[in-house]
Formats: sequence, C-alpha cells, structure tokens
Amino acid sequence: MSTIAVTGATGQLGSRIVHGLSGRGHAVVAIARDATRAASLAGPDVKVRVADYGDRPALEAALAGVVALVLVSGSEVGQRVAQHGNVVAAATAAGVRHVIYTSAPHADDTTLVLAPEHKATEELLTASGLAWTMLRNNWYTENYATQVAPAAESGVLLGSAGDGRVASATRQDYADAAVAVATGDGHEGRVYELAGDVAWTMPDLAAAISELTGRPVTYRDVSTEEHVAALRAAGLDEGTAQFVAALDAGIAEGTLADTSTGDLRRLIGHPTTPLVEGLRDALPA
Repeated sequence: MSTIAVTGATGQLGSRIVHGLSGRGHAVVAIARDATRAASLAGPDVKVRVADYGDRPALEAALAGVVALVLVSGSEVGQRVAQHGNVVAAATAAGVRHVIYTSAPHADDTTLVLAPEHKATEELLTASGLAWTMLRNNWYTENYATQVAPAAESGVLLGSAGDGRVASATRQDYADAAVAVATGDGHEGRVYELAGDVAWTMPDLAAAISELTGRPVTYRDVSTEEHVAALRAAGLDEGTAQFVAALDAGIAEGTLADTSTGDLRRLIGHPTTPLVEGLRDALPA
C-alpha cells in the first residue's frame, strides 16, 4: 500500500486526516514543524517527520518515499504562496505523484479576502507537472465556536454579513473528504467545491447559539465601520478587526453560500454535519 503524507499534521484539520488515513490501514507520514507536538501521532502506521513550510531541504527529506501528499494550507496569511511553493518544489524533487491541496471556495473567481493566496497555490500546482486535486473547503463550523459564550452572555451576535449565507461544515467532514480522495481513484485533475448541505444565515447562527445555551440570542447587523469599531473595543488589533470585518463583507456578497455541487456529501458518503451539532461538538465539555 502506498505511503501518504500530510502537512500541518498537528493542526486541527491535519491531525484528523492523519487519523483517518491510519484508521484505514494506510502508511502515513505526518509532517510537522514541532516534533514534541507531533509525537502523539506516531504509531505502527504513522511516521513523524519534522519539516517547516519554509525549509525546502527538510521538506524534500520528509517526502522521501511518499506517493501522495495532502497539502494542508499553511496558516500564516501573507506567507502561504512562498511556503506552498516550497512544498510543491520539494514534492516534485522527492518524486511525489499526486498532491491534494486544501484550497478556498471558488478560489479562482471570488472576492473572498483569503482567496488570492489559494488561487496562486493552485496555479503553482497546475504548472508543476504533478497530478493534483483541489479541495476547495468552505468555512469550518468550528470558526464560530468562540462566539457562542459571548453571544449567550450579551444576548447579541454582532456582525456585518447582512443576509449572506455560510455553507459551513465541520473539520471532520472536510478531513473525511481528504481521506476519501487520497485513498480513492479517479480524483486527479479534479476540482471539488466542498461545502455543507445547508447554507445558513447569521440569524440562523444566533438561533443555534440560543438552542445550545438556552439563552435568547439575536443577530444585530451593523455597517463594516461599526463592526470594526466593535471588534477594536473588544480588544482586537486594527489589522485583525479589519480582516474579520472583510470576511463578513465577503459573506454578504455570497462568497460562502454555494451548496450546488454536493461534492462534500458525495465524497464522505453521508450528509454533512448540521450547524447545531457541529457547534456543540466544538464547545468545551
């Protein structure tokens, strides 16, 4: 059975992919930059290799003997194109045959603030000569878990997303899709638009928080400027506040609303995780 590598193996998505692959009996190389954090991943079917996205020689050594690679996108906004380029170059040099990349929804044709780095990475992959698959992941439901407690306490969920919808799914849903692609046939050269079955609104999110906490929560929509000011008042720095508000502006434009392909549901073989259930699983015990 061929060896499959996963970058970002200690992350919340990467670790789930590692466990999913090893659970199916595949030989896995878990690539991480922190050996101590990655130690818990090691097992009979999982080898841990240390490499940073910025260290091409280490990446090439980590990919030795690997046939397929799940390239989990890096988390350092502004540095990802160079980092992903290192991984693609190392994969080419190491003889990797197939790279599966976790991208952004409609990365080649969207105003989503996060998309340009993903689009550039997709272009690197398509020009590399490697077989590739793009997994264009919509939002993670878990992204909203940190808003549950403050919203329940204040009774208000504040945002600037208007009537925009979010077709989120859980990290486990997306991890299961990555495992299905890495272990299946016929996925090379495919672009999958992965999203939850239901595109929900911010009032829907407020209702979900109410259901989970037993406290009434309503959504209050404000302008982008008011949203930034509120985020700054809550302690966020200017850059982060502007970024969060820009994400809401993208949602208002419909960048995360598409559920039309059904790709995620088909790949994982069952309905995607509903909003309330995904949030419940993401909250502290």
